Amino acid sequence: MKSILTYSKAWVAGVAVVSLAACQSSAPEPAAEAQAPIDVKTGAVATAEWPTAYEAGGVVRARQTAVVSAQVVAPVLEVRVKAGDRVRRGQTLVVLDGRQLGAFAAQATAATAGSRLGLEAAQAEQRSAESALVLAKLTYDRVRGLNQRDSATTQELDQATAGLAAAEARAAGAKARVAEASAGINAATAAEQAASVGVSYTTLTAPFDGIVSARHADPGSLAAPGAALVTVEDTGGYRIEAQMDESRAQLVTPGGPADVRLDRAAGETGTEWQRSTVAEIANIDPARHSFTVKVDLPSSDGVRSGLFGRVRLLGPSRKVLVAPTSAIVKRGQLTFAFALDAEGAARLRMVSVGEESGGQTEVLAGLHEGDQVVIDPPPSLEDGRPVRGAARVPAGGDSK
Repeated sequence: MKSILTYSKAWVAGVAVVSLAACQSSAPEPAAEAQAPIDVKTGAVATAEWPTAYEAGGVVRARQTAVVSAQVVAPVLEVRVKAGDRVRRGQTLVVLDGRQLGAFAAQATAATAGSRLGLEAAQAEQRSAESALVLAKLTYDRVRGLNQRDSATTQELDQATAGLAAAEARAAGAKARVAEASAGINAATAAEQAASVGVSYTTLTAPFDGIVSARHADPGSLAAPGAALVTVEDTGGYRIEAQMDESRAQLVTPGGPADVRLDRAAGETGTEWQRSTVAEIANIDPARHSFTVKVDLPSSDGVRSGLFGRVRLLGPSRKVLVAPTSAIVKRGQLTFAFALDAEGAARLRMVSVGEESGGQTEVLAGLHEGDQVVIDPPPSLEDGRPVRGAARVPAGGDSK
């Protein structure tokens, strides 16, 4: 009985050994296939000069905006445009009631005509006075000659002298009235021109080609000097106006570089950072301790006033670790990179990153200078997988 049990145990053990050997002989084949090295491109983590950047939000405004308002008090008869309409320079926007101003213009025209008639009367009077003066001079000369020959009395000479003086006075007065009438014509003409200008104020036109961004009045309302009726924007160029803290004033200079972008739907133009220049800088507001920076926007379709955008200014450089942006792998809220170890295997490391610029990403933690990272890691790459560096590019290089 004991020999039968011993034989059974030996048979079971033999079967187990054979089965284990069979399993061991077949296992290495898929394991070897899983660990086959794959070709990848690698880049180096290196130290680079990284500029300090400061961002501020702002609103898009047209470079040129005109608020069309009345210069006279008059009721609004017509508003021929609405918000969103495109207009051409000289196009009529608003028509005011100009009947009263037209009456003033007609009155000024009549006054001008009357002044011209008065000038003609004064000129006729002047000619009469000058003729009387000539006669008075001849009479005086004749009486004086007779008096010298004792053919005329002294009284007759005195009368001739007085007549000459009176004629001279009348001629001078007529000349003055002609000058007065000429001045009256000039005044009447100026009043007529002013009245004509006033009438022209009843038709408000577009100052330039653009788009109507706002309509502030409707027919029947009363227009007054300075009250906005229509706002027109020049669509030829836009700016971002951003408020910045006074401590950033040293970063901004007129004509200096700045980056801009618009916060719009993904895929639309203008959503990426674009290089631009600072157009204007306002004085620091002592109450708010801030100032306004105006940065030109590059030409782009679909830009309108009121859009939100951002301005980025660069400050002094600092040394940071950078890695190629294409080597950074995002999985949910976490960020990783495949770094090569001493055996040539790709090790998945969790990294902390900062800003991105020019194909480079700032590395805050998780990598060290000189580390080789996998660029554009394929989906099949896993932690610990052996790799072969088919090509190497410097940090921030293009992997394509």
